[in-house]
Amino acid sequence: MVNFSWRRALMGRYDVFHVHWPEILVDGHSPVKKAVRQMLTLILLAKLAAKGIPIVRTMHNVGLPQGISRREKFLLQVFERRTALCIRLNALTDVPPRLHAVTVPHGDYRSWYAPHQKSGAAAGRFGYVGLVRRYKGVESLVEAFAAISGNQPGLTLRIGGRPSTAELATTIQDLAGGDARIQLDLRQLSDSVLVDIVTSSELVVLPYRFMHNSAGALTVLSLGRPVLLPDNEVNRCLLEEVGPGWVYLYQGDLVAETLVNALQAVRSGVRSAEPDLSRRGWDETGRLHLDAYRKVLS
Repeated sequence: MVNFSWRRALMGRYDVFHVHWPEILVDGHSPVKKAVRQMLTLILLAKLAAKGIPIVRTMHNVGLPQGISRREKFLLQVFERRTALCIRLNALTDVPPRLHAVTVPHGDYRSWYAPHQKSGAAAGRFGYVGLVRRYKGVESLVEAFAAISGNQPGLTLRIGGRPSTAELATTIQDLAGGDARIQLDLRQLSDSVLVDIVTSSELVVLPYRFMHNSAGALTVLSLGRPVLLPDNEVNRCLLEEVGPGWVYLYQGDLVAETLVNALQAVRSGVRSAEPDLSRRGWDETGRLHLDAYRKVLS
């Protein structure tokens, strides 16, 4: 297995092309870079078709990204039509009937973050890490925390991650409104800073407006901190998998009372020394991926 590079993808020899987020291939930080990547993607798709190289796609998301151009949508739809096998991260992911699918649970991040120094949890601190996008609901987290009354002393909120747009960054800063309890770190996080934000939090909150699979939740659990997630079938399965006291769920809109009650539940609950991530080991995950590649080649 080799990691992706445009040179390797276009000029190299390989049997299977495995893509996780095809939208990254057709995007860029400037109009020129985006146009170049889209042209390279067309060439790549032509090569894969000409040489009969099957595409394997991991289904992180269940639909196309929102707010993309017609050209991006077209290219992603071509990727979907050319996909020979889908790897879904949980058995609840719907896959088009024409596609073969296998289920491979998302691996944990314990070994990835092991080299980095962990912090002690600061009493009363809520945390958020990850890319800041509209669907992830970071604005609602800031609003809910800011609405916690002053008779709840010692509570703080620390948010780290790069916003998808400058407008979104401004919105979050405006909502924080100079509240001294809220610390914003709106940039691409290094692994060491991410570990510090997560492990210094008593409870990490991921208030996604839509959540189907979450590497963020697994990151938090891999670092040994409880996480608050929206209530849905996938997250209920995660709660059952990792054991009590690690995953907390809320229904409806995220409000101040939700945060306060969840923190009280964390403090009063009983949990094991670490969450049960035994199904997420990379040895097993690697074996299942190899089986998937062999299946699509056969």
